[in-house]
Amino acid sequence: MSVIEWLKLPETRCIKDLDDPATTLLHAEIVQKKKFLRKLYIDFYKEFVKVMTEPEKKMLVELGSGGGFIKEVIGNVMTSDILDLPNVDKVFSALDMPFEDQSVDAFFMFDVLHHIAEPRGFFKEAIRCLKPAGKIVMIEPANTLWARFIYKNFHHELFDPEAQWGLQETGPVSHGNGAMPWIIFSRDRGIFEKEFPQLRIVRMRNHTPLRYLLSGGLTLRQMVPSFTYPLIKGVEFLMSAINNLTGMFQTIELEKTGAE
Repeated sequence: MSVIEWLKLPETRCIKDLDDPATTLLHAEIVQKKKFLRKLYIDFYKEFVKVMTEPEKKMLVELGSGGGFIKEVIGNVMTSDILDLPNVDKVFSALDMPFEDQSVDAFFMFDVLHHIAEPRGFFKEAIRCLKPAGKIVMIEPANTLWARFIYKNFHHELFDPEAQWGLQETGPVSHGNGAMPWIIFSRDRGIFEKEFPQLRIVRMRNHTPLRYLLSGGLTLRQMVPSFTYPLIKGVEFLMSAINNLTGMFQTIELEKTGAE
């Protein structure tokens, strides 16, 4: 047995179908069991709420909620997924959303954009649904030196910075390119800004070089004791000056403007 195979959580070693809702429900159990990973999810959810004033009065939607628990942090969020899951409020595709025009204050997404087969279709649909000054806040894989090394060598998903927009359709969850957010908002930023002037890039920030990796994520064993979470978070704070080299995730905030 290889080191990577040994590191895999026993309950995930036989997972074959990422598009099976049972796999997502298993992931939900893992997040709750792994205290280190659960704390990281909470910190990521707090990243979302930071951008909103009086979030309790807003129409907030999480896309691709999966096995998460965002309602514990932001209680009035409508959860959703493309898979028919018992723990989400609505089931729909991000390319065809059941909202009235200009009715949503914010869309929150954690590791979702890089699974959407037609990003352009999503941006058009989001523009339709968002109120003026509405936001899209995403936490996605970064394309830093460290992140690229990890994602290309130790992650099951494709990570191809040379790819074009869009994904070959294989399944709602199983297809993906972790480099897609970087492709759209960094490599092809000029194209994005020309095609979607209604969506202003407010900020992009690379972060979290260590915590997700040390948590083991959804498939590997946790590599450090749970009580070390504040310590590792502190180390990451000290490393923040080099996040553009080491960050494994990036937060991307877009805002709908009045541009046509």
